[in-house]
Amino acid sequence: MGSIRRLTPRPGVPELGAAVEQFLATIGNHNTAKAYAITLRALARELGPDAPLTDLEGETGADHLAGWFTGRWGGAAAATFNARLDALGSACTWWRDQDWLTGDPTRRIRRRARTPDRTKALDRAHIEALLTRDKLALRERTLFRLLYESAARANEVLALDIGDLDQRNRRATVNRKGGAVDVIVWQTATARLLPRLLEGRRTGPVFLTDRRARVQLPPGDVDPGSCRARLSYRRAAELFEHATANLPGGPWTLHQLRHSALTHAAEDGANTSTLLAYSGHTSVASLARYARVSPEALARWQQGRDPAARRR
Repeated sequence: MGSIRRLTPRPGVPELGAAVEQFLATIGNHNTAKAYAITLRALARELGPDAPLTDLEGETGADHLAGWFTGRWGGAAAATFNARLDALGSACTWWRDQDWLTGDPTRRIRRRARTPDRTKALDRAHIEALLTRDKLALRERTLFRLLYESAARANEVLALDIGDLDQRNRRATVNRKGGAVDVIVWQTATARLLPRLLEGRRTGPVFLTDRRARVQLPPGDVDPGSCRARLSYRRAAELFEHATANLPGGPWTLHQLRHSALTHAAEDGANTSTLLAYSGHTSVASLARYARVSPEALARWQQGRDPAARRR
């Protein structure tokens, strides 16, 4: 990296490390704040937490930021690259609103186009084979079943506390992407699994790690009885990949459960309004890629309208 010419900090402008933490404190959604922290704290380590925020100003600052960012996440998938850039852009926007920055330090970095993937929806029979597998642990069976039946994002479900659940009515309150409060619903299979998973617990996270927390965590992320921590997205993804490694097309990703649930609902005739409520999307454009029918459903439709098949 090239050297940075230090600009004289303006009065009242915090150092980079403090600016990062002040921005993160404004994010109400725990999972969003956690995701944004990955990028912003990495930037603070790169420049130094005591560096003036004004190091990001000017052409030199923009060049340095672009070089660091592409060097750090240039090899990542487009979705990851864009998510890290969103975190950086959101922080810079907020810092400008505080009059701590005057320009856009991210202007050298361009979002990446995502290649359309029309094969993400999984076959219903394969999903059912996974969810009814005898050796699948109760926690994983409940989590995977809930994700598929509710079509919720994994982060939304993993953030659930027991107090968020309305088990009688088979629903829960979640914080959607962007912070909106919404409701997810589930079916009989999940309704039967949840009481077994909770084992009489009345407070704390719904999904827990296997062992007691080894580091200090916020009280809301720890079960007060067992001192086990909230299950993280990273660990949940690892468990799912391990469980699906030997299945067709495996290993699968957690997002494929959500994608499959929405695709299957569209195949079953759910209208646009229902799909929007089911998915938590606010625009039809965002929903479109999920509502594409699977190759299997397309084949069934084609077979059903085949004149030769009807004659037989």
